Amino acid sequence: MTPKGPVIASAEFRLASTPFRQIWYDKGKRAVIYQVAFMAILGVLGYYLLFNIHANLKRQSIATGFGFLSKQSGFRITESLIPHPATRTYAHALMVGFIDTLEVSFIGIVLTVIVGTLVGIARLSQNWIVAKLAGVYVEVLRDVPVLLQLFFWYAVFYQNLPSPRQAMSPVAGFFLCNRGMFFPIPKYDPAYKYVVFAFLVACILALVLRRWARKRHEKSGKLFPYLRVSITVVIALPMLVWWLCGAPLTMSIPKLRGFNFEGGISISPEFAALLVGLVLYTSAFVAEIVRAGIQSVSKG
Repeated sequence: MTPKGPVIASAEFRLASTPFRQIWYDKGKRAVIYQVAFMAILGVLGYYLLFNIHANLKRQSIATGFGFLSKQSGFRITESLIPHPATRTYAHALMVGFIDTLEVSFIGIVLTVIVGTLVGIARLSQNWIVAKLAGVYVEVLRDVPVLLQLFFWYAVFYQNLPSPRQAMSPVAGFFLCNRGMFFPIPKYDPAYKYVVFAFLVACILALVLRRWARKRHEKSGKLFPYLRVSITVVIALPMLVWWLCGAPLTMSIPKLRGFNFEGGISISPEFAALLVGLVLYTSAFVAEIVRAGIQSVSKG
């Protein structure tokens, strides 16, 4: 009688040695199979959803794609560095919005660093009232959602301020109303182009001076007060060019004409609420960074 044990063991060994079994019992290869199957299922579901969306949009006669970018937008953007009349395209409106975002970001970053640094230093003040007020500022503004703060400041600027005829004027030439903030600016003069050019040249000279001072220090060990000299050059050179060009300083002052102000420069309630909300919210975090940075430096 032939024994069955060796025959069964031999059959199991042949079954386990097949290529599929070898792949299936390998954890790494089995994981790849699972992932491929999962991606295939996602692909089928995605195709099904996209096919249904396309069919429903076609049935409702709703156009898709980016062809709308070349069409007229039909709306104006009144507050922007680049004018956007209603006859311009959606693509131009998106470009204007992108530039406006950069404008808000640049102004906001500068103001945030200034306010955050001052509040961070105030938190370490020896004056109990100043330190506590700075602490309340940080804790309150960090805990209130930024979106809620934007709504609050928009309500302050738009709903609680008076109309242009009853505008508040805390300083001569500065007006605050529900149409925005209006303040004077210098009128354009051709001399300002040379002043800006002189400022850029002064910045380049400051960089060159810093590099020269560093090399001089490495060679001779002597220190050169390049910071004070650079600040003097950056301020003095544009002022000198402005004075040589006749020192033009004609101001454009806002004046009430009808139902709104004309002249000067204006900031809309929307822009002001966005800027104030973002600056106050972000400066609270900057203040904590400044405070922690100062305290991390040991005394002595």
